[in-house]
Amino acid sequence: MNFSSELLNKGNKTPAFSISIEGRNITTVLDNRLMSLTLTDNRGFEADQLDLELDDADGKIVLPRRGAVITLALGWKGQPLFPKGAFTVDEIEHTGASDRLTIRARSADFRETLNTRREKSWHKTTVGEVVKEIAARHKLKVALGKDLSDKPVEHIDQTNESDGSFLMRLARQYGAIASVKNGNLLFIRQGQGKSASGRPLPVITITRKDGDSHRFTLADRGAYTGVIASWLHTREERKHHGEA
Repeated sequence: MNFSSELLNKGNKTPAFSISIEGRNITTVLDNRLMSLTLTDNRGFEADQLDLELDDADGKIVLPRRGAVITLALGWKGQPLFPKGAFTVDEIEHTGASDRLTIRARSADFRETLNTRREKSWHKTTVGEVVKEIAARHKLKVALGKDLSDKPVEHIDQTNESDGSFLMRLARQYGAIASVKNGNLLFIRQGQGKSASGRPLPVITITRKDGDSHRFTLADRGAYTGVIASWLHTREERKHHGEA
C-alpha cells in the first residue's frame, strides 16, 4: 500500500493519513514533508513494515529515536480513518541531495516469544481451543474464523517448535492463515471475502485509472516440467541419467 503526493484522486476522494510518534500526533507537521508512505502488510509471522520518506531540504527534521512507537491510520479525507496498528522505529536513512529522510518501522505486534521453541501435545480438542491457548500465552486477542473454531483436533504434537511455526503448520492443515495484526491473533480462511466473524466483506473494484502507477511480473523460475537424476553404477565407470 503506497500513498504519494502524486497519487491520483479516486472519484474526488483524497487519501488521508494520521501519524503519531510516542503518543504525539504529528500529522500536520508531516503534511508538507511527506513524499511517500508505504505500508507492507506481510502474511504469517513476518512483521509488517512502514516506510516514511520525508523532505528534509531545510535540515530541520528531528530524528526519531530507534525504538520509538509510531501509530498509523489511513483512509480518505472527510471520512473516518482506519487504524493500521503500531510500529517500532528500527532504521533511519538520510540521503541527499536533495535531502531526504527515510524512517522504517516494523510492526510492534510482533512478539519475540512467538519464536520460542516449546514442547506441547494436544489431544481430543478443537482448533479454537488450541488457538485461544496460544493467544492467551502471548497476551493477544483472538480473531478466529467461525467455521474453524469447532474443527476437531484428534492429536497434534508441537515438538521443539515455536508457537509461530506451529500455528503456521496448523493453519496450512486446515486451509487457513495465521498472523498477528493490531494485537489480534488471526486464524481465518483466506480468499473467502469474509471477516473472522463470517460476515461478507465489501467488494472494491480497482482499475488502472485509480492509481498513479502499477507493476506486474510473471516469472518462470518456479515452473518445472520434470526431474533428472544422475547416479553411478558400482560395476560401470560411467554416469547414468534418469528423467521423470
